[in-house]
Parts: sequence; C-alpha cells; structure tokens
Amino acid sequence: MNTENTPLSTHFGENIFSFELMRDRLPREFYDKLMFAIRNHRPISPETADVIAQAMKDWAVSRGTTHYTHWFQPLTGLTAEKHESFLTFDEDGRTIDRFSGRELIMSEPDASSFPHGGLRSTFEARGYAAWDPSSPAFLMRRGETATLCLPSVFVSYKGEVLDKKTPLLRSIAAVSKAAVQMLRLLGNKRVTGVMPYLGAEQEYFLVDRELFGQRPDLREVGVTLLGAGPARGQQLEDHYFRAIGDRVLAFMEDVERELVRLGVPVKTRHNEVAPGQFELAVLHRPVNIAADQNQLVMEMLRRVAPRHGFEALLHEKPFARVNGSGKHNNWSLIDSEGTNLLEPGTNASSRLRFLVFLMATVWGVHRHGALLRAIVAGPGNELRLGGNEAPPAIVSVHLGGHLSALLDSVIEATPDKLDDLEEIDLGLAGVARIPRDTTDRNRTSPFAFTGNKFEFRAVGSSAAVSLPNAVINAIAAESLELMSGQLKELLDAGETRNGATLEVLRTVIRETSATRFDGDNYTAEWAAEAEKRGLPAAPTTPEALDALLSDETGALFERFGLMTRDENEARYRIWLDLYIKTVAVELNVARQMLATQVLPAALRYQKRLAGSVNQLQSALGAKSPQVAVQRSHLEEISELIARLIEKLRALEKQGLRMHDAGELRDVGLFCAKTIRPKIAEGREIADRLEELVDDSEWPLPSYDELLTL
Repeated sequence: MNTENTPLSTHFGENIFSFELMRDRLPREFYDKLMFAIRNHRPISPETADVIAQAMKDWAVSRGTTHYTHWFQPLTGLTAEKHESFLTFDEDGRTIDRFSGRELIMSEPDASSFPHGGLRSTFEARGYAAWDPSSPAFLMRRGETATLCLPSVFVSYKGEVLDKKTPLLRSIAAVSKAAVQMLRLLGNKRVTGVMPYLGAEQEYFLVDRELFGQRPDLREVGVTLLGAGPARGQQLEDHYFRAIGDRVLAFMEDVERELVRLGVPVKTRHNEVAPGQFELAVLHRPVNIAADQNQLVMEMLRRVAPRHGFEALLHEKPFARVNGSGKHNNWSLIDSEGTNLLEPGTNASSRLRFLVFLMATVWGVHRHGALLRAIVAGPGNELRLGGNEAPPAIVSVHLGGHLSALLDSVIEATPDKLDDLEEIDLGLAGVARIPRDTTDRNRTSPFAFTGNKFEFRAVGSSAAVSLPNAVINAIAAESLELMSGQLKELLDAGETRNGATLEVLRTVIRETSATRFDGDNYTAEWAAEAEKRGLPAAPTTPEALDALLSDETGALFERFGLMTRDENEARYRIWLDLYIKTVAVELNVARQMLATQVLPAALRYQKRLAGSVNQLQSALGAKSPQVAVQRSHLEEISELIARLIEKLRALEKQGLRMHDAGELRDVGLFCAKTIRPKIAEGREIADRLEELVDDSEWPLPSYDELLTL
C-alpha cells in the first residue's frame, strides 16, 4: 500500500505498544494492576511484569523485531541504548525467543563511560536502566531492522541518579500531590491527581549536506565559527511562514510519517524567521511522554535529513547575524477531570482557582529565576540568549495587560466577580467572533503566559526538555505547598474560603512584582531596570551554572527528592566540563580553519593581486589612479593577513593558558570571557577577507550558499 498519500491518523501509533494495545492484549486483571501502579507511582509485581513482557515480546516479534533495549537519557545530552536479543535456551537446550518480566523491568548497561561528575570511581562500572511504564514502548526501525525500545531511567549501582528523566518523574508526583492538596482546600474533593502537560516546539536549520561536509566547523561543533553575513538574510522578513519549498516539504512529510508511526502527534510545520530555519510542533501530551517524544523528534530530524540531501542543525546559534533556534516549552497542568488549571474560569470560584495556580507558577519563577536560567545554560544557548528572537538571560514573567490589571484589582479591592473574557470582533461579515486570550504573545519574554499555559522560551533547540520541566514542576509544587499552608492557617482562623484565597493571592502578587514585566525584554532599558529590581542576570554559562550550587536549589531538590546535593553538584561539574571541552574544540577548529584554509586562500589572492598591480604599474605608471586603487586594495588585504597571522599566534597562546586558568569555574570563565571573544576577533578578520577575496579562491561555502534552499 502506498502510505505516502494516506492520512497521518491511519498510521498513528502503529509502532508503539500503546495503553490501548495493552488493554487489548493483556488480561484485564493485569492491565488494571499496571494502570494502578502507574497512577499511584507504585512498583509492578514480578507476576504482572512477566505477563506484560510476554505480550510485549509477542507483539514486537510479530512485527519483525529480534532485539530490545532500555532507551534512556544519560547526562550526555543524547539518548543511549544497548541492544539485547530475545534469543535464549529453554530447559532442553533448544533456542527460543523469550522476554521475562525481570528483563523488562531492568537491564544492566555499563555505566563507567557515562558522565557522572565524580559520583563514582572509574572502576565502578555497574549501572541500571529501569523501565518507565508510564511512557509507551516503541519500535525503532532502521532499514530492515526493528528494535523494541523501552523508555527508562538510569541510575548507578548505589542508586545515584545518572540521567535526566528520573528527576522529571519525581517532580510529576510532587506537583500532583501539591496541586491536589490545594484543590482540596479550594473545595474540590473529586480530583485524584494532576498531570503536567507539555507541548514542545522544535526549531532547526537545514543545510545542503554536500556543503555541510565542506565546513569543518559545522561538522565538528555544529556552528559556523567563520562566515561573512549573507547578502540577503532575514532583513526583508520574507521567510517566516513563507510557502515551503518542494524539497524541504518532502523532508518534512518524511519526518512526520516516521514520527506518527511512533505515536508522536505532529501538528505544525512552517518556515521560521531565519533563512533555512524551520519549526515542527506537536500536540500537548503528559510531560513524561512529551519529553521522550521530543527526543524522538530530534533524532528523526537528524536521521531523515540525509535521505533528502540535507543535514539538520539543532545548534542554538549555527549562524551569526541571523536568528538562533529554541525549543518553546509550553507547560500546563491538567487535573484528573480534564480541567486545565491554567484556563481562566467562567465564574468566581473557577477564576480564583485559575489565579491561584497562575500565581503559584509565577511565585516559583520569582523564587528560582536563577535556577531556570541555569537549566537552559550551555555553549550553544549562550550564543543565542539575548539575541534575535531569543529571550534575554534575565528571567522574568509576562502576563499581559489584562491579567496584570486583574492582579492590581485583587490587591486594591475584593472583586465580587472577575471580568468576562473580552472578545475580538474581526469586523468581517461571515467570520465568527473569537474569544480574546487573556494576553497578547510577548516573543521577548523568557517565561510568558499565553492564554492557558506558560511558554518557557529560553530552552535551547538541542536540549532535552526533561530537566527544565522537572524544575518547573518542582517550583510550582513548592509554591503550591507554601500557599496551601497560608490558606489553611486562614481557614482554620475562621476566614471564608474566598476571603482567605484572596488574602493569600495578595501576598504572592505583591512579592512577585519585581519578576513580572510586560514590556520589551530586548531593550537596554529593561536590563537596567532588572538590575534595579534585583533580578539575577547571568550572561555566560559558568555564571549561570552557579545557581545549581545555591542553598535554595539544594533545598528545593531535596524537598521533593529530585536530586541529592551530591547529584546536583555532579551535574554542575558535568555541564561546566562539557562547556569547557566544547569551547576548547571550537578554539582548535577555528585555529585549524584560519591556518589551513583562510590564510592560504588570502595569500594566494594577495600574490595574484600583487602581480596584477605590478603589471598595471608597468603599463600605466606608478602615479596612475587605477594603480593607486589596486594598491590600496592590496594594502588592505596585506594588513588583514598580517593581523590574521598575529591572531593565530594569540589563539595558540590562549589555548595553552586555558589549562592554567585555575579551578573548574575559573577555566569556564576564561573560556567565556577570553577564549570565545578571541575566536570572535579571528572571525572578524576572516569574515572581512571573505568579503574581499575572489570567490574562486575562497575555500569555504558561504552563508549565501548555506542558507539558500
């Protein structure tokens, strides 16, 4: 059957062992036990695990699968997998396919080579990958091969957390407990749980694969360390939402077909602002499933691109002078009755509930803004934050004029009735009136309320979303617990529910005023104002990561069991070490490109130009205006070459100094404040040479070529 022209829904989830499939294939007793364990965060019994494993294996084998793997998210930023076959011997020594409950629940990949930040000794190799039953298993197909992938967590032999997903799962339980507690105080006795939902928008660039192969910087670090700006970049503002080209569209459709089969509900595709930049967005899902699915989105973009002659770039700032790429993290809370707790209500009690959960989130950002900045820190995002279409490194919250006015009214008086949502009349015959969101979208805010969800726009395009959402869940849970304590005190003292709720809200509204900002976050005026308000600002990765070591962060993580202080400090060391190593590679690649490609090309052109000047001078005389013009051009080239040679020597010295900069943080700061600026200085010279040297002499594909699809 030709699947290319059939509806996506026809093939949705055909490669996942979904909960619906489990319900059909498992005896009802064991399906109910599985659902109970998932809902209540309980372990699965060995007997139940055996039944599930058998059903899962039979399904996988019927679809051509011979191997399984526990698929997890180590601290490398990628996913990891170790394949095991179903092949084994029975009691009579005959070969059979078997998959036991014990094999389903846990495997033992060697943990010695994964980052651990000093949590364990080098000789301690044992680690455990444990199945996460709340995220469906799936078949990953590569050509004729299919592997059963079991979404999993990853811990060491002693139980230390070595992955990004374990804190997320713990945070889900924490925010659910805190949210239910608050709903009980607000009068809702029916809700049994609350689940954070996530819709992740994935931005990326596509470049021609042949050109990609000619750029050592793109191959090695995913970013162009050299390159003059394109003659036509995004200044005409004509790429955003432009009609998608045939070749790119074919790639997008291929990606979508692969993802839909894996149960990823792809929804939106479009051209982004920068040339060569695109976006893929999926429908909102429970956050633990959405986190796994975003890893699949990134993997599929990378894998499918070569089929169409592309390379997919997920670096946050692969090209200077045009927009970078982010991953807008749309977060909300849905209760067991299907109510979005961040949806503005239709009556007084539901609006008060909305304000409580809105302000709990805002209060969490206010209390832990530095931590939110830390969890999106990295070598790529450092180049993006504060640039075009990216939020600054100062974390603030945008609520919009409507909600801000509503908060003011809560402080000033007790509103008997909250204002109805306004409507926008489009003024066009035959076009329906549409409800107005409570706020316009502020594209400059790092943490903005966008109607019925919060959009955390500072997450980088290459990042796993597990930890950012674990932190959002945790800070919301902490705020809800604190607000519940205040509310209970007032209720116990005899206050009415509405009066007590409004009193708690007033306290939080006043306390969070410094963090709330509805203006343009890009301006210098806001940076100055934010400093006056006492908001933390961390422009570099080493400075941002300091927040991981704060007492506030340690207390937050320990409160909800997300991580111990040792585990948290290990992450600090891992991410700082990764930053240093990345900058060191950038330095090496930049030096190599400048020395072996840019300088020889400039010298060849200089020699050609000098010969031309001598010939012209012999023909026209030394005082000829034409000779003077060419000589001036030659002098500029010669001066740039001299500066480039000098800069190469300086870069070599800085590379040697990096290792003597001191402690790990000192080395990181040296990389951020000395090495990267020095690389930028070398780039400035090279980019000017690119603008002057004959195209036939230039050894690297230009931005004009790379950004034209």
